[in-house]
Amino acid sequence: MSEFRQIIPEDFKGNPFSMIGSDCMLVCAQKKDGSINAMTAAWGGLGVMWGKNVAFVVIRPQRFTKEFVDGSEGLSLTFFGKDYKKMMSYMGSVSGRDEDKIKKMGLSVTKDGDIPYFGEAQTVLICRKLYAQDMKADCFIDKQPDHMWYPAKDYHTLYIAEIEKILVK
Repeated sequence: MSEFRQIIPEDFKGNPFSMIGSDCMLVCAQKKDGSINAMTAAWGGLGVMWGKNVAFVVIRPQRFTKEFVDGSEGLSLTFFGKDYKKMMSYMGSVSGRDEDKIKKMGLSVTKDGDIPYFGEAQTVLICRKLYAQDMKADCFIDKQPDHMWYPAKDYHTLYIAEIEKILVK
């Protein structure tokens, strides 16, 4: 396993459309009691908000990881190579309520302060939460995504988090 090095945002060469949309990422956070959980996510984004480099992440209310993100000041977004597709699928389909999926997948937890991330990742974004808002049906201008993605009305919470560090191998 290679060591990470920190880069400045302007040197980031990743394509967020493929990194998030097709390769997926793990969202990871730690509760105050020290417990850690992570989930696979394929929706989100990177950009600039309020003069800060930020990540946009959405989490449905029934996801166990939401409790961890809500109970922490920050979170990590970790991106893996193509050889981790099976692990990413598992992390997105099994709940941490039912088992220690991090341990089962053999992931090594590393921390930046209280923010956990995984040593096997290729790229890590260490983020501090700035904003959270529950999505609502009446806020959809185009109603098609509401009908298509939310038949159970289990709307995501949108988080905007400042990217404090970018770590790459």
